[in-house]
Amino acid sequence: MLQPSGAGNKGKSAIIGLGSNLASDQGSPQEILLRALAALANNSISIQAVSRFYTTPCFPKGADYVNAVALTQVGQTATDLLSRLHAIEESMGRQRVVRWGQRTLDLDLLAYGDEVAPDLAGYLQWRDLPLEAQSSAAPDQLILPHPRLQDRAFVLVPMADIVPDWRHPVTGHSTTRMLNDLDANDVAQILPL
Repeated sequence: MLQPSGAGNKGKSAIIGLGSNLASDQGSPQEILLRALAALANNSISIQAVSRFYTTPCFPKGADYVNAVALTQVGQTATDLLSRLHAIEESMGRQRVVRWGQRTLDLDLLAYGDEVAPDLAGYLQWRDLPLEAQSSAAPDQLILPHPRLQDRAFVLVPMADIVPDWRHPVTGHSTTRMLNDLDANDVAQILPL
């Protein structure tokens, strides 16, 4: 686990997922994640904790990802934070061409305090969307917490490093419980670097 950085401890708690599986002029996927963490801190996002970096098989195919999760304190709204995350992605060469495609950098706002957005019905609609629809449909508004957080070992394994007792604001389940509910074979594929 990396040490916290950034100044201050004011604002709202936000959990950010980081991922990369394409090298670029910014470096290897690991180097890109390190640069992204520095960019977060340079954007008034106080990093409280960062998980270890993990290697994760690419779905459905492609180079393995490097994934991590950061616990942050932020002073901006969730929508403003998401805009900053997208700007950091773009500054590192991210192009949004194919949904779930390979990428130089992916920054996901996984949770923002205990906020459920746009509301419970909207969250549940996206959480319960069938897999084939998920691969082609993208919401036109912020959905919080991330609607597939509970299904993804590559998110929950690093979250367990830094926020094992975090509770999902809809289900009330902890990070540890959600991780334990996943298929053990899926979890076993997420390996620390």
